[in-house]
Amino acid sequence: MPDLRSLDLEEIGNALADQTGYEHRWLINPRTGEIAFWTADTGIDGQTPVDLDDLDLIGINPLPSWVWYQDMADFADTLADERAGRRLTRAIQGKGAFRRFKNELHEEYPDLLPAWYAFRDVRTKRRAVQWLAGNSLIDDDAASRFLAGHPDPGLP
Repeated sequence: MPDLRSLDLEEIGNALADQTGYEHRWLINPRTGEIAFWTADTGIDGQTPVDLDDLDLIGINPLPSWVWYQDMADFADTLADERAGRRLTRAIQGKGAFRRFKNELHEEYPDLLPAWYAFRDVRTKRRAVQWLAGNSLIDDDAASRFLAGHPDPGLP
């Protein structure tokens, strides 16, 4: 079982957020915690096709997009600036919510970008730890300590 401190939580979080399709897979070595990127055409080494069933790796399936959408909604709801919160809430209504949220932040509230990145990054790492614990890749006590020590950051 890998040590939580040796794992790349950001990379695992990126794999959990990857909504780009099913032509590729993110995998993790359950002994070392090393992350691999697999495609049917190039395998995991970028050159040699290999069947997923021939690998002793665990697939990291992406979480549904509504999970990541909720981060945007929670961020908008928690802001002290009610006007910014209302505008960001409107931006995430309907199709194209992720793009509109990003555009609204960059164009109208660039001062909130550091707070958004910190909020998103903490949530992503917490989800990575929850996924690791749920797949018995880390000790539950280590996961609990990490989660307790990484609450949502305060927002402006």
